[in-house]
Amino acid sequence: MPSLSLFDIAGRAAAAQLVRLNTTASNLANAGTVAGSEADAYRAIKPVFRTVVGRDGQASVDAVRIVQSDVAPTMRHAPGHPLADANGNVWDAGVDTEMEMVEMLEASRQYQNNLAVMDTAKTLILDTLRVGR
Repeated sequence: MPSLSLFDIAGRAAAAQLVRLNTTASNLANAGTVAGSEADAYRAIKPVFRTVVGRDGQASVDAVRIVQSDVAPTMRHAPGHPLADANGNVWDAGVDTEMEMVEMLEASRQYQNNLAVMDTAKTLILDTLRVGR
């Protein structure tokens, strides 16, 4: 792995947080869905990250895959629902909306922090160049 610049590190971290935001948005969008069987019910998804280390020891992050969470769908009795099975049961999506909202806020703040790092670095580089004139 080549040496990572400040912009590489912050850019990779921002991209990872964007993946996190996208999976959270998908989970929240599907939180209220209902299925006729447990197998068909939506299960929340989560990104899996790995550390990327540059030649000089700098570290950043990459999203390597998306996996289903272990939050199981919940069964409820709704005999009048069009998707109900023979026993009158439907399955609500396996999404913990409160945890997803916390995840969304945290990922959003981390994304903003990484953008602020890049903006500050750009400003410092430009100021340094102006001093040299």
